[in-house]
Amino acid sequence: MSYLTRGGLALLAALALPAWAATPGTLYKDPNCGCCGAWNEHMKKGGFALETRADANMSALKDRYRVPADLRSCHTAVVGGYVFEGHVPSDLVARVLKEKPRIAGLAVPGMPPGSPGMESPTHQPYKVIAFDRDGRRQVYASR
Repeated sequence: MSYLTRGGLALLAALALPAWAATPGTLYKDPNCGCCGAWNEHMKKGGFALETRADANMSALKDRYRVPADLRSCHTAVVGGYVFEGHVPSDLVARVLKEKPRIAGLAVPGMPPGSPGMESPTHQPYKVIAFDRDGRRQVYASR
């Protein structure tokens, strides 16, 4: 190594990554869920590295993070202080982390075919819903 030390190379590599890539996050999933792993792979391709935790009581976890009952899906991720419920596309997670809107998080209710982690030959259009701690919501994106 000529001009750069290992530490200098690590610093350069870290600076080259998008800001959200260094943001720690946790994916909570039911121990028996298969699509949650597929969504986590989608997130990895988008530059995220989420710690995975199996939780047999997902309902209580969703209550704790104030995910509205009608917006719930099979898994919940917490990244950068935001909650991402269900099959939210990684580019929208990155957008939230960059723009820092005044929301609690984003949700894709249910498990729409064609959403990240639910890849299939058919695509069902779906809405990504932003929600706040008081239960207010609005459409954040349509896919």
